[in-house]
Amino acid sequence: MAEEAVDARGEGARFIEKVKSICGNTSRILYKYDEPTDPRYGYLPHERPLDVYLRYGMIVVDKPPGPTSHEVVAWIKRMLGVSRAGHGGTLDPKVTGVLPVALERMTRIIGTVMHSSKEYVCVMQLHRPVEEDRLREVLKLFEGEIYQKPPLRSSVKRALRTRRVFRIELLEYTGKYALLRVDCEAGTYMRKLCWDIGLVLGVGAHMRELRRIRTGPFSEDSGLMVRLDDVAYAVIRWREEGKDDLLRRVVIPGEYSVCHIPKVLVRDSAVESLTHGAQLAAPGVAAVEEGVEKGGMVALMTLKGELIGLGKALASAQEMLEAERGIVVSPTRIIMERGLYPRMWKRQQAPQGA
Repeated sequence: MAEEAVDARGEGARFIEKVKSICGNTSRILYKYDEPTDPRYGYLPHERPLDVYLRYGMIVVDKPPGPTSHEVVAWIKRMLGVSRAGHGGTLDPKVTGVLPVALERMTRIIGTVMHSSKEYVCVMQLHRPVEEDRLREVLKLFEGEIYQKPPLRSSVKRALRTRRVFRIELLEYTGKYALLRVDCEAGTYMRKLCWDIGLVLGVGAHMRELRRIRTGPFSEDSGLMVRLDDVAYAVIRWREEGKDDLLRRVVIPGEYSVCHIPKVLVRDSAVESLTHGAQLAAPGVAAVEEGVEKGGMVALMTLKGELIGLGKALASAQEMLEAERGIVVSPTRIIMERGLYPRMWKRQQAPQGA
């Protein structure tokens, strides 16, 4: 890379806009300081050296029926030779669909960024047929906040709890079979939902098939989902031919996982102190996404588009743009490694505020 200043609204900004587009985020980035970013430090996410690229990578797997989510993660770890990997929400062995797998550094935040709504397509079998109007009427009753107790075979305590179902859409209905599309809160048990619907209908019902079509910001029509054999072929091509082009397609920059989270862009001079535990002060803010709200979660990013970590906003977007001093973001989880950006504080002092 040529060692000349990179325009803050150039490649890094274009990458951030591409990330936002994955989940339809159209909020504007409001710039406080229109300054360049130094190419000597950090990387544009898609230009990271392969070993670094994998450490900050994710794979959106189209999970096949059969293996457990844990087995899928174990296979990917073995294929790539990484030390850590984790998934963004368990799918039962027979269930297919979107299974985000985080690699190395990204495992630190996968649980947080994926703990949002999920969407499923489900085949529900009624034990006796009912009128379609009656079925639609009962499905409406299950939209909103519902009570659920986890099934007998569950990894969590079987305590009564509430979950929110945002929408249930009846796609097809033929005799005893109903094809449903369900948008719901994380932790909603689809098998139990089908059973409860059958109970209210008075005919009984159970889930026949289930596919997850979206989890967090990743959906099956985002163009990012790959099969396990795609991963295997990309790894073979890399190991045997030394070509990493396919591997860079199946493994995506982890920054895509925060497309739905409001962003705060950090000046180069403030990045390293955040990796050492400092809070972000107003002078360290280069730009803010207009959706940032006081008390909400934000994604801290460099001007090149690298994810530094997650934090809690202590001021609104407008307040951050206007502030000249004071702490504006308290980091909650940092994923960026130390040493990628220069230290800008005196060595005998611990960083207090970036």
